[in-house]
Amino acid sequence: MKIHVLEREQWIPATRERVFACFADAANLETLTPPWLGFRILTPLPIAMRDDARIEYRIRLAGLPLRWRTRIVRWDPPHGFVDVQESGPYALWEHTHRFEPCGDGVVLELVEALAVGGDLLTDGLAVGGQRDDVDQTRCEAGRRAPPPGRRADDRGDPQRRPVETRVRVRVRRQPL
Repeated sequence: MKIHVLEREQWIPATRERVFACFADAANLETLTPPWLGFRILTPLPIAMRDDARIEYRIRLAGLPLRWRTRIVRWDPPHGFVDVQESGPYALWEHTHRFEPCGDGVVLELVEALAVGGDLLTDGLAVGGQRDDVDQTRCEAGRRAPPPGRRADDRGDPQRRPVETRVRVRVRRQPL
């Protein structure tokens, strides 16, 4: 089995606290995920985000419904957090979110380590364009981070402005 490591880095012209608040609010996950994935949170909202918090989801891969459960294993506001899959489509899945101040903004780093079970469906999602599309959608939503207390899909934020982002993607494969 191989572990695939996907890394994405993006500079966002907003405070670390503002961007972290957007990603830390579980209610924003549906907005931060592309519609083709059919992503739905099954855990009742609001979810108290903290170490050991668990979230249940439903997703659709190639039209097939799947349940997914993740757990927060490190919660360090506003610096970052790590969530891992407890059950779902991957043999291993760990997603690290880091928020580092940089100039008049913040660098959002997403590092995703995953291992697939060897079937075409999860292999294609893990290393193909679909997996990258999920991270791209999240980075795009992150650059429009609403102020704390507002949902990511709330279009009524008068302070929202279009911004330029710098995105770098690296894919590394490493043996388990």
